[in-house]
Amino acid sequence: MFLGERIWTEVPALTSKVVVVPLGSLEQHGHHLPILTDSMIGGEIARRMEQELGDAALFTPMVWTGASDHHLAMPGTISVSNDVYVKLISDILESLIRAGFRKIFLMNSHGGNITPGRMAIYNTHLKHRDKLDLFIAFGSWFDIVGAQIREMKTLETPMVTHACELETSMILSLRPELVKMEFAKGAAVPFESAFYSPDWTKPNRIDVPRAFDQISITGAFGKPEAGTPKKGVDLFDLAVDEIAAFVREFAEWKAYPPA
Repeated sequence: MFLGERIWTEVPALTSKVVVVPLGSLEQHGHHLPILTDSMIGGEIARRMEQELGDAALFTPMVWTGASDHHLAMPGTISVSNDVYVKLISDILESLIRAGFRKIFLMNSHGGNITPGRMAIYNTHLKHRDKLDLFIAFGSWFDIVGAQIREMKTLETPMVTHACELETSMILSLRPELVKMEFAKGAAVPFESAFYSPDWTKPNRIDVPRAFDQISITGAFGKPEAGTPKKGVDLFDLAVDEIAAFVREFAEWKAYPPA
């Protein structure tokens, strides 16, 4: 069920449902993928989840503006700063809470949204800490299905990075005409460290801020040339199944701690 297709007078009867707010971005994705990649992937997951869940959840439109300042050196990126993003997400949450919703899931598809998104839900929770039946969840699709992705034998890379094998595969399965595979190449700037990996090929034990043009020549990571439509189909199936399972469980959560 799409919230935007409801009449406002219908909303009070729907507030017991989980509201899913897809979060994306409009930013560079290497030399081969469209700028809207994150929002296209998140939007497609949301579309398929809506078909899977039916009336069990409400879906808002995709919030396509993301916190992407670290991509601004590459033209076409449209970003809001972290401070503005915190406020944007906080205001969306406040609107839904004021309407009476008590289970809100921010379904993210862009890594840059994670830090400000977590700050927004933390601030909002503290503001409404007296509402024990209010749950605000933030989760990135690639983290929710991370374990399943690592078990996929067909992948050459075990996780989502940026404009990588996985994202390339998903856009190939969704909009192949928008992908320029002849330019699909990851080009991370080499950096030797036992603690820090700019392209996430190894676990990071510390945080080091870097703009994207400082860590990738093309704006892509991983092995995008290994992307295939079949891998994309499998990734979408994994994402929809696991995230829909969370939404079904989320819908059953009771006030916590119990009175």
